Amino acid sequence: MKRIRKVLIANRGEIALRVIRTCHEMGIRTVAVFSDADADSLHVKQADESIRIGPAPSSDSYLRSDKILEAAKKTGADAIHPGYGFLAENSDFAAACADAGVIFIGPSPEAIAKMGSKKEAKAIVSKADVPVIPGYNGKDQGTAALSKEAKKMGFPVLVKASAGGGGKGMRAVYSEEELEFAIESARREAESSFGDGTLLIERYIVDPRHIEIQILGDEHGNVVHLFERECSIQRRHQKIIEESPSPAVGAELRTRMGEAAVEVAKAIGYSNAGTVEFIVDPEGAFYFLEVNTRLQVEHPVTECVTGVDLVRAQIEVAQGEELAFEQADLSQSGAAIECRIYAEDPDEGFLPASGHVYDWHLPESEGIRVDGAAYSGMDVSVFYDPMLAKIIAYGPNRSEAITRMIRALEQLSLQGIANNRAFLLKVLEHPEFLSGNIDTAFIEKHLKDVKSSVATETERASAAIAATLYAQYKRSSDRQVLPQMVTGFRNNRFTDQSVEYVFGEDALAVFYRDLGNGAFSVRVADGEAETYTRVSVNGPVMVLEDGSGYRSSYRVIQGDGRYFVHSLSGSVSLDEKPRFPERNQELDAGGLTAPMPGKVVQLSASVGDSVEKGQTLVIMEAMKMEHSLCAPTDGVVASVSVAEGQLVDSGQVLVIVEESA
Repeated sequence: MKRIRKVLIANRGEIALRVIRTCHEMGIRTVAVFSDADADSLHVKQADESIRIGPAPSSDSYLRSDKILEAAKKTGADAIHPGYGFLAENSDFAAACADAGVIFIGPSPEAIAKMGSKKEAKAIVSKADVPVIPGYNGKDQGTAALSKEAKKMGFPVLVKASAGGGGKGMRAVYSEEELEFAIESARREAESSFGDGTLLIERYIVDPRHIEIQILGDEHGNVVHLFERECSIQRRHQKIIEESPSPAVGAELRTRMGEAAVEVAKAIGYSNAGTVEFIVDPEGAFYFLEVNTRLQVEHPVTECVTGVDLVRAQIEVAQGEELAFEQADLSQSGAAIECRIYAEDPDEGFLPASGHVYDWHLPESEGIRVDGAAYSGMDVSVFYDPMLAKIIAYGPNRSEAITRMIRALEQLSLQGIANNRAFLLKVLEHPEFLSGNIDTAFIEKHLKDVKSSVATETERASAAIAATLYAQYKRSSDRQVLPQMVTGFRNNRFTDQSVEYVFGEDALAVFYRDLGNGAFSVRVADGEAETYTRVSVNGPVMVLEDGSGYRSSYRVIQGDGRYFVHSLSGSVSLDEKPRFPERNQELDAGGLTAPMPGKVVQLSASVGDSVEKGQTLVIMEAMKMEHSLCAPTDGVVASVSVAEGQLVDSGQVLVIVEESA
């Protein structure tokens, strides 16, 4: 037994908080590491000790194994939990921990190395008689060689990084015309994310389900599986909704997949927590995909249906203990579903977002668990993955778990930054999702063109009324002179007060008159005047009653001249008046600007070049992903304001294209 007394978490955000929670329950002290960008983060505040490890870029902080080990030595930590991402699947780091006399809470360096290479993993798994997807994993990594193998295999194919996971360095290719660009883009992203640009080419199975099996092993040769998770709801090959049990996996398939996962674990001598991922085709045949040699983002749904604390199990195994249960002791009870809350814009191709969070509020509710690091007042950095939190709903069956999740998302107020809350609701409420008829192409099939975050006219009008009457209340309650006088007093009693709000390019005027005793006459635009009564105001929460007696609750947040209004019908942001001049018309016509802060990794435009609308001119890297910026019009490149390798700010002009006559 190697009793662990103090754990350093070599990670950040919600997973660091998750590990801290279990450690404290076990009486284990914790150490947080943080970059300059994370100095005020929640994981730093909740750990017993914390230590700064470098600048914001992960390559200078969270990926610096030497700084992590130095922090462990300085704080006297006897174990390191890597979380997921960063150094979690780095065999060299696991080996360095052993060399430094620090317990690595994860599998052995040898197991990580074997499964870290998808090429080697497929070879090992094939020998264990577990079916694998046909593909190419040869030594020749030249673009020509990879292209040749892909063409030989036939389209569609999947180009993916041999190292790492999380959808990074992965591209589905449907035609020869897309192939070369996809290979080069996947290689760059793989090198940036994992330091290894090695690629695989695989047959792309159309309309599959993504099913994974949670495994646990100890150092005494015991291995169990904790059943399956359904992870088919994805965008950019990255999961956003996961659940357990899968609505498509029956007892017989569950047994076969679980046994296959255990065989894979035994074939590599696996200990600690891991996940064996499978692709299941429409006929029910399953194929090995990869082994994630770490805790998964979606592990809470397994914890909910099995009652097993996976982080506790990880720590116990790392201490040399045997698993506390055998396969026969494990069972699934009820159903759990997890939604990942991302700072991203689903209406713009899920483009990651950065900025200030003015409000994060989710009331406690039965059957709801939140694993997150978000809070009101935080700034979302461009340096890290844009996931803010995970909401997990648990119920006696799938239907009730979904119902609880929908209510939680409706109650969630996340204001100030683009996010996927409304999009997740669109998924959960879709008839095909509710019926369990899902696959990895679900979003492309059913929601590709759905605008999830565009408020309806009714929602805008309601939000504008709420913002107006809340602002009036704040002015009235803060007033020191003649507080008894009705606000907006006019010598001309026929003149109403008014305020104009801007929604993008649209404007909406609200006219109102204080009738006294909390009642107001309100008219929106050219509509008829209606009476609203302000029933109560408690902090940011205001209750209004309309003329029919119907009461609605609104959460109103003010920040930087903007109002954020949240109700059960949705979230709306309003600018009280235009705060910025219109963009230069030349840029509107042919300007290419950076959608977010990031780095220019490829520039395919020179002054004088003739370009076509949609042609890729700039490739940026931001928030661990590549983003292609295309010519907005046919024309000639008039100016190029950046160079490859240059860091750019959001809104910065990169290229200007003069439209062809």
